[in-house]
Amino acid sequence: MSNAMQTIKPTAGPGVLPMLHRLKPRNGWAGAIFDTFNVALLLALCFITFYPFYYVVIASLSDPLELMSYRGLMLLPRGLSLEAFHRVWDNPMVRSGFFNTMLIVVGGTALNLVLTSFGAYALSRKRLMLEKPVMLLIIFTMFFSGGLVPQYLLVRDLGLLDSRWAIVLPFAVSAWNLILLRSAFNAVPKDYEEAARMDGAGDFTILMQVYVPLCMPTLAVVGLFYAVSHWNGYFYSMIYLSDRHMFPIQLVLREILVSGSTDSMMTGQAAGREALSTTIKYATVVVATLPVLALYPFLQRYFVKGVLVGGIKE
Repeated sequence: MSNAMQTIKPTAGPGVLPMLHRLKPRNGWAGAIFDTFNVALLLALCFITFYPFYYVVIASLSDPLELMSYRGLMLLPRGLSLEAFHRVWDNPMVRSGFFNTMLIVVGGTALNLVLTSFGAYALSRKRLMLEKPVMLLIIFTMFFSGGLVPQYLLVRDLGLLDSRWAIVLPFAVSAWNLILLRSAFNAVPKDYEEAARMDGAGDFTILMQVYVPLCMPTLAVVGLFYAVSHWNGYFYSMIYLSDRHMFPIQLVLREILVSGSTDSMMTGQAAGREALSTTIKYATVVVATLPVLALYPFLQRYFVKGVLVGGIKE
């Protein structure tokens, strides 16, 4: 027995040692050059990605006439001016668009989280009848849908046209977010649920006092997905809403950028009007984008952890 064990020695295949040699950290001038090239490349990519938004911000803060006459790479505002922001905020369509969007984002996201949490909790119960067929039907909707025309006819027959419910109810639950939250609920140890049931807790109490606090990172990510989707959505608003007082901010932004409808926000001569129209468009983009950018840093610490929960093997 001992002789047999002595003859067994760990061996490496012919390709393992060269591979390990290649994985050693680089030293000397070659490593310094390689690291410098990587840093320069990543900085260039960051600049290319960040500069368009930065340009929109500084252009919106620039003097309209100086901005129109300037050509080249711009790193600082050309004459500080807040006139474009005053014109944008004085526009009643922008104010009503912000109000409508905030109602849709806050109310829609709350409804999304409630319904998605209830559905994910029910689907994570092993005692649920027809659990797998129901999950297959939910996954099926991620790849196939009835189409835009049947959906429009359904919304019309329900009497939801020209109401904010037409933007919220048809998209109350996302299949992807439901599966993501279900995976997070499945990752919670069942001992917590059994202990709660021994104390007399029901399903609703277990969901609200056990699963929701333990899965808060995933709920934050799902809520961010829903909120950003509501904030950026304009396509279905364009289809279901004809009352301009119901338009969300993104639909107002689309009118300003695509149709160039800035005449109501401008006065003065033709040259000044053209220059001011450009800065108004930039200012509208900043106003419509800034709230989401301000919200994201507060949820960033939950983002990676919450998304990775979806990869936990059940």
